[in-house]
Amino acid sequence: MGEPEATVKSTTRRAVPAWARKSTLVLVIAALALAAFGTTTQTWLIVHLDPTQLGAAVASQDGLQVPGSKAATTVTALALVALAGGLAASIAGRVARWLITAIILLAAAGIVGAAAVVLADPLSAAQGSIAAATGISGSSVQVDVTVFPVLAVIAGSLLGMSALAIVPAGRYWKTRTKYDAAAAGPAADGAAAQAAPADEIESWDRLSRGDDPT
Repeated sequence: MGEPEATVKSTTRRAVPAWARKSTLVLVIAALALAAFGTTTQTWLIVHLDPTQLGAAVASQDGLQVPGSKAATTVTALALVALAGGLAASIAGRVARWLITAIILLAAAGIVGAAAVVLADPLSAAQGSIAAATGISGSSVQVDVTVFPVLAVIAGSLLGMSALAIVPAGRYWKTRTKYDAAAAGPAADGAAAQAAPADEIESWDRLSRGDDPT
């Protein structure tokens, strides 16, 4: 009787799609969140200023470099929120997964929106850094955009799509943590042991003690 049950369990495990595996989906969400966070550590904007404003030192550095953490400050925080949400989804229950999915979706939308604003109006995004460097705000300068805001948009979009996969994938996540599985295992084994019929030796032992196994 044990072999057919083991075969059924093995078949059920094999039936789980690769995209729905908890470890795979959580890893993808974490990687995309870290990718969005990583873009903010790089230069998003290069501002070419008038040498009379900053002197020859900045001119020799090929402009004022503005990192993503300054051009779009919210992207850094939202990427960390999405990362925490992806990790929390791995141990959350069904209802909590819906809430976590919504949080990650909002974070992903915020990442895409913030990066898109920088792409649409890089001068406005750079004004804070320009004012901090020169003490002059509202100056008209040339601003070049690097590839990293585009990568942030891509990472945010993929992050949102991955978050949408949490809800259907959660149907295959029967055990929330390894501790639940460890607790369920001994309980199942104990129930099976109680249900197992006594062998002949045990029956004779019980008879010798005055118990009737029948």
